[in-house]
Amino acid sequence: MLLGVWRRNRWLILGIVVFALVAAVIVTLLQTPRYTAVASVQIDDQGQQVLGEEFDQQSEVTPGGQAELFLNTQLEILRSRNLAQRVMRKLQLEGNERFYAAMGVSPPDPDISRTERREMVLELLQTDMSAFLPRNTRIARIGFTSTDPQMSARIANAFAEEFIQANLQRRFDGSAYARNFTSERLEEARVRLETSERELNAYARQAGLIRGRNSGSGDGDKDSAMGSSVTVSSLMQVNEAANQAEAARIAAEGRWRTEQSTPVFSSRAVLENPTVQALMTRRAELEGQLEVARARYLPDHPQVKQGETELKEIRQQLNGVAASVRNSIRSDYAAAAAAEQRLREQVRKLKGDTLAEQDRSVRYNTLAREADTNRSIYEGLLQRYRELNASAGVSSSNLSVIDVADPPLEPASPSLPLNLAVALASGILRAGVAALLRDQLDDTVRVPDDLEDKLGLPRLGVIPDSEGDEPSETLADPTSPVAEAYGSLRGVLLYATRSGLPRLLQVTSAQPAEGKSTSAYAIASGYARQGRKVLLVDADLRRPSVHRVAGVENRRGLSSLLVSDDPASSAIVPSVEPNFSVLPSGPIPPSPTELLTAPRMAALLEELAGTHEVVVIDSPPVLGLADAPALAALVDGVVFVVEAQRGRRGALKTALRRLKAVDATLLGAVLTKFDAVKAGGGAADYYCYDQYRYASNEGAAR
Repeated sequence: MLLGVWRRNRWLILGIVVFALVAAVIVTLLQTPRYTAVASVQIDDQGQQVLGEEFDQQSEVTPGGQAELFLNTQLEILRSRNLAQRVMRKLQLEGNERFYAAMGVSPPDPDISRTERREMVLELLQTDMSAFLPRNTRIARIGFTSTDPQMSARIANAFAEEFIQANLQRRFDGSAYARNFTSERLEEARVRLETSERELNAYARQAGLIRGRNSGSGDGDKDSAMGSSVTVSSLMQVNEAANQAEAARIAAEGRWRTEQSTPVFSSRAVLENPTVQALMTRRAELEGQLEVARARYLPDHPQVKQGETELKEIRQQLNGVAASVRNSIRSDYAAAAAAEQRLREQVRKLKGDTLAEQDRSVRYNTLAREADTNRSIYEGLLQRYRELNASAGVSSSNLSVIDVADPPLEPASPSLPLNLAVALASGILRAGVAALLRDQLDDTVRVPDDLEDKLGLPRLGVIPDSEGDEPSETLADPTSPVAEAYGSLRGVLLYATRSGLPRLLQVTSAQPAEGKSTSAYAIASGYARQGRKVLLVDADLRRPSVHRVAGVENRRGLSSLLVSDDPASSAIVPSVEPNFSVLPSGPIPPSPTELLTAPRMAALLEELAGTHEVVVIDSPPVLGLADAPALAALVDGVVFVVEAQRGRRGALKTALRRLKAVDATLLGAVLTKFDAVKAGGGAADYYCYDQYRYASNEGAAR
């Protein structure tokens, strides 16, 4: 709501506020405010190394007697042309119109050369930039003055940043010689390392030496190389396996000796065998059964004989399993002894190969030490080269920003008095009260928001004022604001109902001459251009105007059809536009209301709707007549036209009540003849067809 009040009364509000501030700002308005933004930079003697390592670079310590000279030199660097060029390139000031406006000069003529434009920008930068050093401090203050506070802050900060960047660039360029020299030595070391590695590999291939050599130095290098020999490694592995085989043989021999000195069924290995245990259990069961049978029967009894036979078989099986257990222990011992013997033979063979290889390794170790030496030199130079690059790129500058320049809140000159704030607050309060009172007392529909706020109707479209031109001429130009506005209205009507565009569409208004006939013609002709079969019906039998707008004759028309049984096609007049036909009003009858409310009218509309995709009806005004409400009850939708700056809420509400009394389908309202200037501003929020077109034309002209 407050936003709408501002839009409708902003000139009144601004006028009151400006009037309240005139006395306080009259002197200030005569002068151009200029804003000075200041950034602070600390200048030290020596920059800190970020890597935390000591390099052989020359330190930048300034002797005590030369401190003042050093600081003055830094100030001259700040004022230098080179630094101004860096700022110009960073902020792209050469083509920045805001920069020229902030400096109070006109942008340079596009016809002048680029060199002259650069000279102009550099002169402006150097003229309005100030650099000074307070006494007994190392904090340099960099200021820039212009009429734009944001631009002043941006340029001051750019001078501070580019001052530090230029210092770092000088440091980086200063270490270029050391980096180039180290790079050359690094390449020489790489070649020597590659040569020594090739010689080492060639000798190893010639001598048949296969070694995984580890880089090292000192006396342990030979041991390291020998320790990594394939032959030595094999000897150590086989010797370790032989020792393990010997231990396994001794253990197996001990188990066999113990087994030999122990009775069969006293042996632990035999007794722990699951099969032996099962057979012994079965033997005990059979012995028990045999004792029972012997006690009950004679020795020749079959059960006794069978028990003795089974017991004998179990004992034989038990003796066989026990013997096999002992044989397995003896076999393990024999296998362990054989494995030990084979490994001992391999150890003796590898010892001989190792002694022979040591004789051939003398030359190999010499070449290996040479390669290791070259590798150490190469790695040292490579590390040094990396350190030089890192120190040149990441060493901090001896300059650091202490305070960043912020856009100044008050101009450096002139300064505003305190009563300016009081006058401003008083003016805003008075302007707000006046705008609210004016808005509450005004019931005129002036802006599109009033259609919803004051009438409660959806806003279908806003038609700008044709500014004295004939509507037909304005509509003939498809790029005109009026034609664009009607095009937007037609787009909204396509989705006005759930079924889309109404087939029978009535256009009416509360009062005459509000633009309903023009709106009806614009809607009908627009849909016809889209390829729809459209009929425009002039239902205003009192003051017809459609035939003049459409350029057709009015000898026969709607009134002729309503008083006869002639088919509708006999009175329809084709237009010069494709798919567009017009049904004029015909001769003016003595009683239009009786004709429009007769059953013939409903049947005629149904017939027209069956032969056309869209039927647009231009009806009389609502107030004072019964024609429009009667037609509203027969159509699918009603478009209510309201003229801006003319319609009063009371009259419009009355017209809407009459339409609602017949249960008419109100699609929404269209605000016609809208003039943003007369409405009190805010035109960009409602209609921008003309603004968009002019912006395009100006861009094309440029």
